Parts: sequence; C-alpha cells; structure tokens
Amino acid sequence: MGLQGKKDPAPPGTGIWLGVTLLWGTVFYFTSVVMLRLASGRLEEGVFNPAGSDIFTIYGFHVVVLLAFAILAMMIKKQLDPKAEKQVQRKKAIVEGKGERVFVSFAGSIATSFFFTALTAGTFLVAGGLVGPGFQLSIPVVILAGVFNIAAGLCASLLVGLIFLIARVGRK
Repeated sequence: MGLQGKKDPAPPGTGIWLGVTLLWGTVFYFTSVVMLRLASGRLEEGVFNPAGSDIFTIYGFHVVVLLAFAILAMMIKKQLDPKAEKQVQRKKAIVEGKGERVFVSFAGSIATSFFFTALTAGTFLVAGGLVGPGFQLSIPVVILAGVFNIAAGLCASLLVGLIFLIARVGRK
C-alpha cells in the first residue's frame, strides 16, 4: 500500500474533491430521481415524472452544481482546517486498519444521501423550468424521497465497504 511508508499522508487535493463529489453526486442524482418519483407518487403530491431525455439534460446542469459545490466545500474545509488534520488522521486510521470495517462512513452516507436528494430536487426545480417542463415538488415529497434515498446511500456504502474488505484496503 502506497501510504504505509509515509509518516503523514497528503491531504486530498482538488482532483480528489472534484472526483469524489462527481462520483457520489452522480450516483445520488440517479437514485434521487427514482426516490423523488416514488415519493411523489406515494404522497400523491406534486408533479415529478421526468422523461429520460429530461433526466440527462438536467444532469448536465447538475454537474455544474456539483462542481461548484465541491469547490465551495473544499474552500470552507480549508478555512476550518487549513492543514486538513482530520482528513489526514482519517487516512492514517484507514491505512492502519482502524477505519470502519463494513460501512464506509455510516453517518456520512445517511447525511450525504439525504442532502443530495435535496440538491437534486433543487436542480430539477431550477433547471426544469429552463429545459421545458416544470416540476412541482413539495417539501414533504423531498423529505420522504431523502429518507428513501438513505437506503440507497447505505447500500452504496456497504458495497464500497465490501469491496474494501475483499481488496484488503486498510489491512496491514
């Protein structure tokens, strides 16, 4: 493992911030679309049944939102923790085999999946009006979709954790 020989691993750079945000933002965009559709139908509120072409068109807008979010989050994180000590400590713990064994950031998965549902809903509400059909989403629909999306986030976290276990990431 490349990090084991170093005393302190380097903090994540801009590429990591952008890549991770795009990866998870894309996964949660598509799971959020499914959950928003499901929640809208379940509560019989709002209008949310985007066509496949609209989903991909709005995804283009969403990528810009994700990149802006990643840069903003990175800047805020650097202000709060200029030396990225917490991130470096987390990397060291993983390398030493002290990270989570099955879930990769259980609490983070819950918060992230819920947050990205709200971000996806916001993108549809703003960009949807620009591409043609309007979408109407109530707050209860977005909240229920966010709760539904937590299951998707936990499944994704579990999948990554299992991949790490199989690949023996973080084991001495």
